[in-house]
Amino acid sequence: MKNKAFINKYRFPEPLYITQPTLPDIEEYKKSLETIWGSKWLTNNGSFHQSFEKKLCDYLEVTSLNLLCNGTTALLLSLKSLDLPEGEIITTPFTFPATPHAITWNNLTPVFCDIKPGTFALDPSKIEELITPKTKGILPVHLFGYPCDVEEIEKIAQKHKIKVIYDAAHAFGVRYKNKPLVSWGDGSVLSFHATKSFQTIEGGAIIPNSPELKKKIDLLKNFGIVDETTVEMVGINGKMNEFQAAFGLLQLKTHRDEINARKTLTNLYRKNLKGISGIVFPEDMEEVDHNYSSFPIIVHASEYGMSRNNLYETLKEFNVFTRKYFSPLCSTYPHYSHLVKNTKF
Repeated sequence: MKNKAFINKYRFPEPLYITQPTLPDIEEYKKSLETIWGSKWLTNNGSFHQSFEKKLCDYLEVTSLNLLCNGTTALLLSLKSLDLPEGEIITTPFTFPATPHAITWNNLTPVFCDIKPGTFALDPSKIEELITPKTKGILPVHLFGYPCDVEEIEKIAQKHKIKVIYDAAHAFGVRYKNKPLVSWGDGSVLSFHATKSFQTIEGGAIIPNSPELKKKIDLLKNFGIVDETTVEMVGINGKMNEFQAAFGLLQLKTHRDEINARKTLTNLYRKNLKGISGIVFPEDMEEVDHNYSSFPIIVHASEYGMSRNNLYETLKEFNVFTRKYFSPLCSTYPHYSHLVKNTKF
């Protein structure tokens, strides 16, 4: 029986959630709203959108990017822009549903590859055995801001002449070997959802690897419209509006402070959890500037004396709300499970 007195003594008075949105100064945002109200330009590449796109490029140290209404739409259009014929895309089962869903919505089939222990990312040594004549690309995920093995993945892609799009939803601002992590591959996709370390309420971006791809995605996200009388291709409405862009401009001002605060918290967790048997967490990687977007732990029940699920429920009793990322695996969903031959990941 659990000690109720102990729980009551140490239970937090207010709920502690795994994430809370960072918010800009409300008075500054009101000024932006007044400007939007005055201009009556709410969407369709307004002044805030143009300014945000430019300043994001500067901040991320990339030559161009496409702003989108959310990260899922960014994933959809990043794949669509490559004009891939029907076939297969190798990805991870350990990710948010948007990753395989974007593949499926593009009439492509996700092929699930296991992760490398300790990295949370696709295991490059297991990718090639999954490549067939149907394979058109790889969609790896930089989970929790920890980079995939981009160099090995690039070698495999070049060898087999297939595309690579990175789901970098967790990797805003991360650098590897003094190079922006989002500059690898044929493109990278960011999410600016409210749960992310950098957010615009909803929102996302694609970092294309060429000016031609940038132009194409800008057409795709605006119905394929070139001008008042010309529609060049079949597109959708994926535009970011002025309210999101204005919000994002203010967020950029404080994002470095946000990373530093998260780094302090990360080191605090590491200090206090170090040496606890059965609790494992990742350390900083060599040559990586992290964004400390999350603090994941792995629970080895036999050593810790409690399973992950039991720990999850126990923490709730103390008013601490964690998440089981990513459980269940995408490969177990009814619409994907039939695609999986080896169900043990």
